[in-house]
Amino acid sequence: MEEFAGKVAFITGGVSGIGMGLAKVLAEAGMNVAITYRREESLKPIQAWFAERPGLVLLPVKLEVTDREGWARAADEAEAALGPVDLLCNNAGVGVIGPMEQATYADWDWVMGVNVGGVINGIMTFVPRMVARGRGGHIVNVSSVGGLAALGTAGIYCASKFAVVGLSEALRGDLAVHGIGVSVYCPGPVKSNIGEAGAKRPPDLAETGYRPPAPDSGPVKGSISFTDAWMEPEEAGRRILEGVRTNRLYILSHVELKGAIKERHDAIEASWPEEAPSQALCDSIPNLLTTQAYVDEIALGPPDFSRR
Repeated sequence: MEEFAGKVAFITGGVSGIGMGLAKVLAEAGMNVAITYRREESLKPIQAWFAERPGLVLLPVKLEVTDREGWARAADEAEAALGPVDLLCNNAGVGVIGPMEQATYADWDWVMGVNVGGVINGIMTFVPRMVARGRGGHIVNVSSVGGLAALGTAGIYCASKFAVVGLSEALRGDLAVHGIGVSVYCPGPVKSNIGEAGAKRPPDLAETGYRPPAPDSGPVKGSISFTDAWMEPEEAGRRILEGVRTNRLYILSHVELKGAIKERHDAIEASWPEEAPSQALCDSIPNLLTTQAYVDEIALGPPDFSRR
């Protein structure tokens, strides 16, 4: 997708963090933007920003991303007001930090339900509409650098984000024939309120093995402290915009984390057995020997952010 003016974007979790940053960037690029929210009071910051820019279009749509029937209603509402959606960004996410042996089933169900189920619901709702319309489009699924390597003590979160990466890679291949691009955004630390998501868990998933620390207990081992060094949400939005513009499969940030990702890739390479491949097996599984999406991504080379 190279042109954005007059087109429609639908962003889940658009009231804070990456979602809000992306909503601002896309609106400034000329898109009409629908964002999802769960609580009315959470809309105030983004509505105030748009109120100061009356030429930009914002449509808040109430949605819980785990509600499949709600997704259909939200899509109908957005498209009735703004027109067919050209860009879907599955951004809404939650997380818990701590060893997996402390987790409850509710911890797993909550994180996987939002981070993976929410993405699935968005795809199942909008992809058939995009395909039927026949004019292409683009989908961005927000994963994490924790979807490329299991960094820190956040196993449930990493499991969900690894799933989003694999889902996006496969979906890109499926939708290429329809002219629909797919990108997966894998950021490092971005200023957001994801750490506050636990306070808004559904009552039926409230049981957790991860208790917040007492106010005077000091830093928690394995926790991540919010600092000014973290990326601004608007910068994250600009990187996503450029990734969509150039049809990247992977939209990455935080080169500081490149070494950790390379360690994982090197570990995989070092684990192949030292033996000759079987030609007979290769002949029986030609579709598994190469993946065009990866080849295309390599051919693109490093991203260029100079136009931002």
